[in-house]
Amino acid sequence: MSTLDTLSPALEALRDIEHQAADQGLPFHGQVPPELAWALFEAGDARLVDVRTAEERKFVGHVPDSLHVPWATGTALTRNPRFARELEAKVGKDSTVLLLCRSGKRSALAAEAAAKAGFTHVFNVLEGFEGEIDADQHRGGSDGWRYRGLPWVQD
Repeated sequence: MSTLDTLSPALEALRDIEHQAADQGLPFHGQVPPELAWALFEAGDARLVDVRTAEERKFVGHVPDSLHVPWATGTALTRNPRFARELEAKVGKDSTVLLLCRSGKRSALAAEAAAKAGFTHVFNVLEGFEGEIDADQHRGGSDGWRYRGLPWVQD
């Protein structure tokens, strides 16, 4: 029995998202709004993995108790060739995994790679940690984990 067979409201919502993703032909298991991601993580129903660089986590902030597996490293964002292996070592392939990045773009790529590597319940967290960049070249003014007032800390 997978964790998605449980009938909690958050898991039911995740199951619906997974079915929608299949209907839409997404290359991974679905896209989760930040508030649902927090509810699942806080309840222990999912593992939250930050795929940003170590520098982003340190200087911009991160979700307390989240795991870290960088999708890319350095300022050039060089793709981490060991991403799927490192992710598997931290969470296993059958866990419900929520991937979070700055805006939701890298985590979508990471979710696709994880699904192709055999992860059975891997999801992208929409909006990311900082949100989409606006017309003034700023983030965090209209969406994102921090904008939504969800828990985060900064080193």
